[in-house]
Amino acid sequence: MKAQIRQIAAGLFQITLFPPFPGFEDFIGVYLHQGPPAFLVDVGPAVTAPQLLTALDEIGIPCLDYIFLTHIHLDHAGAVGEVAARFPAAQVVCHKLAFNHLVEPGRLVQGTIKTLGDLGRGYGPMKAVPAERLSDADGFNEKSIHAVLTPGHAPHHVSYLFGSILFAGEAGGVSPPFAAAEMYLRPATPPRFFLETTVKSIDALMELSPSSICYGHLGIKEDAVGRLGAHRRQLLDWFAAAVEENRRTVKADLAQVLLRRLAAEDPLLSILPGLPPAVRKREEFFLMNSISGFISALEALTDNP
Repeated sequence: MKAQIRQIAAGLFQITLFPPFPGFEDFIGVYLHQGPPAFLVDVGPAVTAPQLLTALDEIGIPCLDYIFLTHIHLDHAGAVGEVAARFPAAQVVCHKLAFNHLVEPGRLVQGTIKTLGDLGRGYGPMKAVPAERLSDADGFNEKSIHAVLTPGHAPHHVSYLFGSILFAGEAGGVSPPFAAAEMYLRPATPPRFFLETTVKSIDALMELSPSSICYGHLGIKEDAVGRLGAHRRQLLDWFAAAVEENRRTVKADLAQVLLRRLAAEDPLLSILPGLPPAVRKREEFFLMNSISGFISALEALTDNP
């Protein structure tokens, strides 16, 4: 399978990757700025590394200055070893909490397989990155690129502002490029999820006043501040629903009850029933993962009232 290359702004490309899973078309991708400075935002999973490297050759990228990682989940960073080896002058910029996992990725890979099962295994083995290639994103502000620590989806999540374009990873949720006119937007809140931390990260991004947002899953959208605000409200609405259902639903049924309620009531999920079966299955899988995050947040409140 060949990656899909689409120019989305002057010198800026979206490269859509195609892992070998049903329903994962138009879901995983990376962003390339031709330069100067030449950089990638995320690299996708190891299984699609050949697609990415072929696409970079096709565009004509002889070198990279930076490889920016929003976080090190395998669908975003699994190919970093291969890409770093191909571009030996590139700094790999990420949160310092990610350093050890990139130098010795074994535990990260095994943890992903434990959590995601066959999907995690299918992302492929992650190759190590030499420690001297890693740069701390905290305080990074070079060549018009400003790194913003945005914990929430992961404690080590980082977003990047380049001019007026925000590369948000999953800090602003997930918004795949569906054909429907209605906005589709869902949380990316795996356990353990901390609502206050996530909302503060969104607020920090809104204060930057970006004009466009590039989602990790997937694509560039205008009205970045409006979309971030919509996601902020969505998170608060989901938490309120989780609190309410937790009072009247047995724990074993809570996740399914919440999925049915949110799918019916959240206008940002309105197109879910009409998605192709494989895509809907993918979305429901990740929706349940996000709902598990909200349940873990409730449990943390119960343990620490």
